[in-house]
Amino acid sequence: MAKILTNASGSRSIEVTEQHLATIERYQLLRDLIDSNGFVDEQVLDKLKLNVRSLLESEAGLDKDLLDLCLDVVYHSNMKALGLQNLLQLYVEWLEKKEDGVSAD
Repeated sequence: MAKILTNASGSRSIEVTEQHLATIERYQLLRDLIDSNGFVDEQVLDKLKLNVRSLLESEAGLDKDLLDLCLDVVYHSNMKALGLQNLLQLYVEWLEKKEDGVSAD
């Protein structure tokens, strides 16, 4: 489990589990999320929320992991653009560690 900071002062955070990261990977939620300008802002966060909402509607709420990701991370009251930026960084680090572990076998 890791914590991501969601504001500049560091007083708010969200806990992200390995299962949350695996769900992000399974649904490729962060792929093509950021525009060519490279900035993570509230519009990018809104785009993620809309993508997740669409998945939930099409899945009819059958995937508990996706629902948990929504409740615990994406729609968390502390989630802001900085939190999404930190989630992206955590996800990239997690993928790199995962790939290192797979290639070592």
